[in-house]
Amino acid sequence: MDRLFAVLDAVNAVMLGMPTLLCLLGVGLVFTVWSGFGQRRALTHGVQLLRGKVPGVSEGGDGALSHFQALSAALSATVGLGNIGGVAIAVSVGGPGAVFWMWMVGLVGMALKTTEVTLSMLYRDVSDPDNPHGGTMWVCKRGLAELSPKLARLGLVAGALFAVALILFGITGGNMFQAWNASEIARAYFGVPTWLSGLVMAVLVAAVILGGIRRIGSIAGVLVPLMCGIYVIAALYVLFVNAERIPDTFAMIFRCAFSPAEAGGAFVGASMGTAFIFGMKRALFSSESGIGSAPIAHSAVRTREPVTEGVVAGLEPFIDTLVVCTMTALVILITGVWNRGAIVQWDAPPALVEVGDQQWAPSSYTLPSTAHPGLIAGDQVFIVTESDDATRGKLFGNVVGEGAGRSIQWRPLTAAEPPRVIEAGVFADYPGSTLTAKAFDSARPGLGQWMVTLAVWAFAISTMITWSYYGEQGVIYLAGNGWVVPYRLLWCVLIFVTCLGYIRTDIEVDTISTVALGFMLAINLPVMLLLGSRAMHAYHDYFRRRRSG
Repeated sequence: MDRLFAVLDAVNAVMLGMPTLLCLLGVGLVFTVWSGFGQRRALTHGVQLLRGKVPGVSEGGDGALSHFQALSAALSATVGLGNIGGVAIAVSVGGPGAVFWMWMVGLVGMALKTTEVTLSMLYRDVSDPDNPHGGTMWVCKRGLAELSPKLARLGLVAGALFAVALILFGITGGNMFQAWNASEIARAYFGVPTWLSGLVMAVLVAAVILGGIRRIGSIAGVLVPLMCGIYVIAALYVLFVNAERIPDTFAMIFRCAFSPAEAGGAFVGASMGTAFIFGMKRALFSSESGIGSAPIAHSAVRTREPVTEGVVAGLEPFIDTLVVCTMTALVILITGVWNRGAIVQWDAPPALVEVGDQQWAPSSYTLPSTAHPGLIAGDQVFIVTESDDATRGKLFGNVVGEGAGRSIQWRPLTAAEPPRVIEAGVFADYPGSTLTAKAFDSARPGLGQWMVTLAVWAFAISTMITWSYYGEQGVIYLAGNGWVVPYRLLWCVLIFVTCLGYIRTDIEVDTISTVALGFMLAINLPVMLLLGSRAMHAYHDYFRRRRSG
């Protein structure tokens, strides 16, 4: 497994490196200016469309969903564990500065989402008016051929490659990331075996996805607004009881966005580049701006005007990143759990011994009887190490045994020379959404345990449901309807398999959940630039007609 994750890390370093993320920001800025700062229209006209208050536009047309249902279905894929577990990973690895770069993606993401959804609406397949198909693969196939007959073959190939990347990201980010986080928080708080959580989630998801996009839209239209409301209210409560720390927290976010974040406690430090990459990557994962997935749900909308759904879609990054992600980040930072202290103190740190070829681990360590009673068998812990070049890292282990006989089974660290153990002791590992839950608990005991666990499960299930539909559209594009049922069965089996213990840390789940993102960006962004003039022409024409009556 270690070798596999090393390969995936290398792929991510290339496909989601600094150049790619800068291109994402650049394209977002282009469409921000080109649309005349269309973010404002999403917040005004988009809200009117959701309320059905635009005469002659809000009724009729091909499609299966209302504007509100389409937005809810898309949000059920974006507002999920990326907002809870993903933000926690961004802060725990990238530090406070990652939050600033998440905001930047959220702002330009509003323009990106408006453009890509408008394109998808222009080129969607409505041969079955009650079940339209859309997304970047259809934009590639039809839009490039329309641009030039010479590009028709390229459009077919690009559409197929995008569909493959879409399915892969659905399996990893839309399925495995969600299932792992939900099962981990249920294990951490309630001792539920992860395989049992996986089985329950697989059954629940299977019961919904057999009903298609109409059932997905109906369930999302109720579940997503309800859980978003509960989650934001709980976050506002935490901010209220820690109100005196809010100014310093914002100052820290801006400071660390442009300078290294110092290490301390469980936080091993982060450079400005790390903050940039993790902030951008997790916001990209969460809001899905520019990767071409959300247009699939929006393409099922019922409307006469393609641009209207693009305007509504612009609300997604605002709700997802600038509201929900920000709430999570502020709760984690303001409560201090991101740089928490050790859960087990020691007088002198243990030396690392060589347990294999360039493999280092502490000598046998039995937890003292006075150690934190909440540490139970299966809990993951870590110690902080430092190499000769002053680079800090984490060496992980798992608690084994019960009561006074508890000890730690370490997973060796690979290094040419033995690193030093620093900091004050053993830290409890709170991967992904568990870190967010602990932050809520620190403000009011039990708040994270119950509210965040409920939110994680609701968001995970809704995201897995919607992403199953996204991947299904990729399967239909590549192989036709005959492969839909086997795909749905595989989807549900993978939920269960993910919860069997193959993924162990938040770094690993971050790696595996973003491996296909870069490939989707590499196809979708150039297509948006090539066909962006068509989207912007339709966009400005629509509002010109609105002004003229």
